[in-house]
Amino acid sequence: MAGKFEVFLDSESRFRFRLKAPDGAVMAVSEAFEDKAAVAAGIAAVRECAGTGLVTDLCSATNVVQAVPGVVPAKVQPNCDDQRVPANRVHSFVNAKGSYRPATSPHWTGAA
Repeated sequence: MAGKFEVFLDSESRFRFRLKAPDGAVMAVSEAFEDKAAVAAGIAAVRECAGTGLVTDLCSATNVVQAVPGVVPAKVQPNCDDQRVPANRVHSFVNAKGSYRPATSPHWTGAA
C-alpha cells in the first residue's frame, strides 16, 4: 500500500502537506504555501523527484553502520550536525560499490 499526502492549514492559516506512510506515521511535512494550487504543484514536484532523489550523507564516514540482514544494531547516536533524526531511529547509509543495474543487452531486437 502506498503512502498518502494530506493537505492542511497550519497555525498561521497557510497551506501545507504532509506525507504519511501506510501505517500512519508522518514521513515529511512541507513548507508553507499561499494557496491550494501551490500545494498541488509542491506535491507533484515531490512525486516526480522523490523516487529518483539522491541521498547525501552529511555524517562522518566513521559513524556508518554496516547493515547485516536479520541483525538489529544496538542504539546508535548519529554524530551529525543535523540532529533532526530521533535518537531511537538508526540510519545507516552505505556507499555504493558500483551500479546496481545488471549489464544486459538491449530489450529491442530486429530491424526497424
